[in-house]
Amino acid sequence: MNWLRFFDRVSWREFSQVDSIFIASVVSLLALGIVMVSSASISISVDQHNDYTFFMWRQILYLGMGVALGWVMLSLPTEQLQKWGILLMAISLALLIMVLLPGIGKTVNGSRRWINLVVFNLQASEVAKVCMVVYVSGYLVRRAERVRSGWVGFFLPLCLCSIFLLFLLFEPDFGASVVLLGTVMALLFLGGAPLYQFLLLLAGAVLMLGVVAISESYRMKRLMNFIDPWADPFNEGYQLSQALIAYGRGEWFGLGLGNSVQKLSYLPEAHTDFVFSIWVEETGLLGGIVLILLFGVMVSRAFKIGNKAMALSRPFAGYVCFGFSILILAQVIINIGVNTGFLPTKGLTLPLISYGGSSLIITLASLFVIARVDIENKRIESAQVEKDKPTPKQNKLTNIETSND
Repeated sequence: MNWLRFFDRVSWREFSQVDSIFIASVVSLLALGIVMVSSASISISVDQHNDYTFFMWRQILYLGMGVALGWVMLSLPTEQLQKWGILLMAISLALLIMVLLPGIGKTVNGSRRWINLVVFNLQASEVAKVCMVVYVSGYLVRRAERVRSGWVGFFLPLCLCSIFLLFLLFEPDFGASVVLLGTVMALLFLGGAPLYQFLLLLAGAVLMLGVVAISESYRMKRLMNFIDPWADPFNEGYQLSQALIAYGRGEWFGLGLGNSVQKLSYLPEAHTDFVFSIWVEETGLLGGIVLILLFGVMVSRAFKIGNKAMALSRPFAGYVCFGFSILILAQVIINIGVNTGFLPTKGLTLPLISYGGSSLIITLASLFVIARVDIENKRIESAQVEKDKPTPKQNKLTNIETSND
């Protein structure tokens, strides 16, 4: 099979015309991510590999891989992506099953979430989230009337989502389950689902997640520690209490890049789940606000690209932009909420900032898809402008009529 026939090459000139603010915010976040992984991982790099730049170079490698995959996605027309929606969903489901099989799935800290690909560990849930967005976006186009008018069209994608949630909870990955379910619900709402159905589903989802949360003793401990980490600051509440200490040290303007104390083996997962705490410790409250604003700018521009696609009668492209934006936004909110003690501890990374191959590569691929949507929007607008331009013959006739008048 000639796979090249599925792709449509994008010229550098077209890529340079992608929303400049969107590109600038993505590049800024990637640069800050490299800086923070370099800083936050110094202690663990020396302890585990006797090389303080080990995780920095690994993150740069992942960045290169993400850009390479992203450029492939940039050359893939969104119409083709829509056709592959069911196939991508099936592949992601297969990965969720494979990760649970002995000898294939890799266990870290009691969770079996990764598949060892030698160069990096692929986290199946990261693939599942973006593939589910692609599938649901296509479903909202194919079954638009069903979603807006009845319960069946509303519940079918949720039934499929529940299968994904089941395998995610087997890993277990409660954080990814919340993000996946929330994103699917948001897309259904944007797709025109009646408000009363959405509210009933929201209540049911909250109830279900509540039952799941109290079904395991370790989840209850996390909930209690989140409410009062200082009740057990040297055991169950250790991670959150150390993160809060990092905020206290950072104050308004921080200790300066590289000067964090908490990253020196005090705060566990300083370069992954709790990198935001180290960032605030080194740059202060001001730095934390700047980082949040950068995420806000990136997500808002992605939504703007999606709105433009909807205005040009390209609903699939619009829903994909909305879905990927919601995924990133949800992870940012949950990660920062966990870091600041507003939410229970969850194993979710901060997109583009935290160390990790799966998160960085998959997130970059989704951002390049959004860039592809913007390129296609501009192609359609340019074609419309060219179509509306009068031909030389029409100009000649207009001039003759004007002279006769």
